[in-house]
Amino acid sequence: MSHWPRFFRVHQKFDAPVVNDVVRATIETLGKLDLRQRVKPGESVAITAGSRGIAHIAEILKAVVEHFKQLDARPFIVPAMGSHGGGTAEGQLKVLRGYGITPEFCGCEIRASMETVAVSQAAEGFAVHFDKHAFEADHVFVAGRIKPHTRFAGEIESGLMKMMLIGLGKHEGAKIYHRAIVNHSFDQIVRSVAREVLDRCAVCGGLAILENAYDQTAKIEAVAPECFETREPELLIQAKRWLARLPFERADILFLDHIGKEISGAGMDTNVVGRKWNDHEALEHETPKVKRICVRGLSPATHGNAIGLGLAEFCLTRVIDAMDVNVTRINSLTGSHPTAGMIPFDYPNDVEMLEAAVQTVGLVEPDGLRILWSQDTLHLGEIECSEAYWEQAQQRDDLEVLVSPRSLPLSESGLLPDFVGLSPKSQ
Repeated sequence: MSHWPRFFRVHQKFDAPVVNDVVRATIETLGKLDLRQRVKPGESVAITAGSRGIAHIAEILKAVVEHFKQLDARPFIVPAMGSHGGGTAEGQLKVLRGYGITPEFCGCEIRASMETVAVSQAAEGFAVHFDKHAFEADHVFVAGRIKPHTRFAGEIESGLMKMMLIGLGKHEGAKIYHRAIVNHSFDQIVRSVAREVLDRCAVCGGLAILENAYDQTAKIEAVAPECFETREPELLIQAKRWLARLPFERADILFLDHIGKEISGAGMDTNVVGRKWNDHEALEHETPKVKRICVRGLSPATHGNAIGLGLAEFCLTRVIDAMDVNVTRINSLTGSHPTAGMIPFDYPNDVEMLEAAVQTVGLVEPDGLRILWSQDTLHLGEIECSEAYWEQAQQRDDLEVLVSPRSLPLSESGLLPDFVGLSPKSQ
């Protein structure tokens, strides 16, 4: 390319309710469950902690722990994640530490193990696995975020029900359930296994967390176990309304500074990039329609897990250098999605990567290229947009222009600065 297009930065105005005091909200909603009727003094309670980057998750879990302590129960935390952390207990403890979830902060023990108990047979004929420490507890309390799944669509997607399968099923259960989903459907398997867990594993309640488009806590609601299957679909509808989106429905190229497991279970949120059912192209009914995705880095909190890289067509070489191949393979194979861990074409700098991408998007002049650049698929409040979007942006009430079109600064080695570093304050 003889020259890059100019870019401008916008702020997206989303409908975004927010919970200002997550601790107080957690305590208040837990009080409505009247858990004293279920949990007796001296009884143990296993509280789940997942692998997603949920806002204020350490503070929320600490409040849950304190609530059970006030009931004179004995709470402890269990890592509830399938193959994240390399499918090892120590790896999963490392993930939790990265979120600030530690015994010292939460005020209770964390019991990590990959050992499971086969509690029953599902109707489809496979064993139902459940975390050994959780199974041995008198009660299990499930805490997790409700949001659209990155690969499956239905009344139930990611949330409390899925946590009882993939999270508490650990690596062994996650492998079996994802294989079963290939033969049946996500909806069938999640309902089938969750019903077995609810019948046999002493689940005393759950805490549903919803987030707004700015990655802030929007709603916290305690749910009784007998209501999981009916309440979760209602909460999912709300979560979908609050999901962040890209500002435009079509793009030639999307630059992402980072992908990572704390950003999305798929590394990048396929609901955001429009690739929920096909790794490299949006289906006819899907938006947005992004021709090419370029990945610039892995997030520190993903600990080398590069799942989702296979959804991109191009990346910087430093992404591959930071990739933990074994961890990525384990996660991709466990989820029955081997292509998610495949390696795209890599380049040493942004200039060469963009030049390669431009060759594949059709007959478009540089000034007409529709390019979007974001920190990742979770933080979409601010987006860099190429000048081809300028007139369209001027007509949008939901977009506020923060920086007018200007040339992007490139280093001598052809690299862009980090998205966050290129803030309006630094202009």
